[in-house]
Amino acid sequence: MDIATDSPTAGLMKTMGMKVPPGWFYAAVIIVLSVWILHSFLEAVIAACVTAVASWPLYRRFVASVPWRMGRSGKPLIFTLLITVFVLAPMMFAFAALLAEANALLLQIAAADKSGIAVPPWLDHVPLVGRWLASRWQVQLAHPGFLMTWTQRADDAGALLGWAQSLGQFMIRHAFIVGFAILLLFFLYQEGECVVRGLRRMLRHRIGDLADTYMALATRAVRASVNSMLIVALFDGFASGVVYAIAGVPHAAVWAAITGLLSLVPFLAYAAVVALALQLAMTVTATPPLLALGLGCLVLLLGDKIVRPVVARDGLRLSFVWVLMGCLGGFEVLGLVGLVIGPVVLTLVRELWEQRAHDLALADVRDDVRVG
Repeated sequence: MDIATDSPTAGLMKTMGMKVPPGWFYAAVIIVLSVWILHSFLEAVIAACVTAVASWPLYRRFVASVPWRMGRSGKPLIFTLLITVFVLAPMMFAFAALLAEANALLLQIAAADKSGIAVPPWLDHVPLVGRWLASRWQVQLAHPGFLMTWTQRADDAGALLGWAQSLGQFMIRHAFIVGFAILLLFFLYQEGECVVRGLRRMLRHRIGDLADTYMALATRAVRASVNSMLIVALFDGFASGVVYAIAGVPHAAVWAAITGLLSLVPFLAYAAVVALALQLAMTVTATPPLLALGLGCLVLLLGDKIVRPVVARDGLRLSFVWVLMGCLGGFEVLGLVGLVIGPVVLTLVRELWEQRAHDLALADVRDDVRVG
């Protein structure tokens, strides 16, 4: 049945002498309505698709290695639970540990403020600005109760309430996204091969033989992007743990785990390094805060500038600046899953650009031969 010619709406339009829109118009309307209805689930759908594509080789190995027979849903369900634990447990540990360290730091600051926060001995030795910072510290923070007076002067009660409300909304929204992403991930493991066959058939019909090339390129880019994130996180965690232990940082292993896990998001791990430096500045330790700050930033810089491009170069084929812009732009638009989607989209754009440039070059050669 052709909706453009055989539907009651089309018959009524013909009777009234109106032109019947083509079939693609109705299809476009249906697609737009579907996207409008499901737009709240967009991040969950993309997150599930990215996770499924990145972990599909592991899933196939898991299915092949499990000898006993299960129902149609048994193996996809078990593997979905394994992936969920593998991804969520470290992230929950990192944020819980960071919140615990931040709470301990706030308690230390509050206790120190009762008697005045003494000028740290190392502050006076900071090059260029050390003496000025020490004098300002002495004037502002060394007096008992200064921080309490300052916070009471400011309208921090309303700001704190607003911040807590925003944090609660953020947590609820992302719990919703994670929950549906897990549900969709199970479906993709169960029906992934059928979905891929249908998608490949549709793309071949629309864009021809290049469909397989673009799908293979997108798959490699997704896996390269995910692998680079994981390897950079492992490198940053291990390397920062080593340098923190050498520098004598208290709880070096905990801070290394926090740094490594937060480094999944570009620049977020620098917040952990700064928090560590602040904690060292407020406590009497043998480790200079600036040393810990410098070593932590050096490790993160090596991970972003050297490790990430080396790991992702075969799949993404983008320079560091384009990978960084893709990650940050994708994160701004799509959240965490945009860290993967951004570089993948730029990789496809580069492939389209090179293909178009190649086609134009061949056309110029043919024109020159024809003229000659």
